Amino acid sequence: MAVKIRLKRMGKIRAPYYRIVVADSRKKRDGRVIEEIGKYHPTEEPSFIEVESERAQYWLSVGAQPSPQVEAILKLTGDWGQFKGDKNAVSTVKVKEAKAEFQADEKKKPVLKPKAEKAEPKAEEAPAAEAPVADEAAAEAPAADADKA
Repeated sequence: MAVKIRLKRMGKIRAPYYRIVVADSRKKRDGRVIEEIGKYHPTEEPSFIEVESERAQYWLSVGAQPSPQVEAILKLTGDWGQFKGDKNAVSTVKVKEAKAEFQADEKKKPVLKPKAEKAEPKAEEAPAAEAPVADEAAAEAPAADADKA
């Protein structure tokens, strides 16, 4: 059985993304696969590439043949160099910069109050409301004791 490492196309028309898969060479492009070992999203800027290096190395070592597209991806991630014996092979994949954390402008007046501020007035009102009820119950208790006597 000839095993290939190739791309499985997914997504919509004009919005493709791919999974890097290990499959029997006789199967359809998007057919049944043996294992999924990575992802490739070419439409993002920069392209998103993620490969499970250990699994790629295993499949290459047991004789799986990568397609030309997957071979180019493996060269970017450094897995092809490691397979060929280059100990200094490193990933040259560009990574998207992390988004800056959102900071609200302190100068502007907030439209909504945080939940913590809303909860505090309710907490202050509750003990005041319970105090008269407790006084009434205390006042009724001696009266009940007086009726029993």
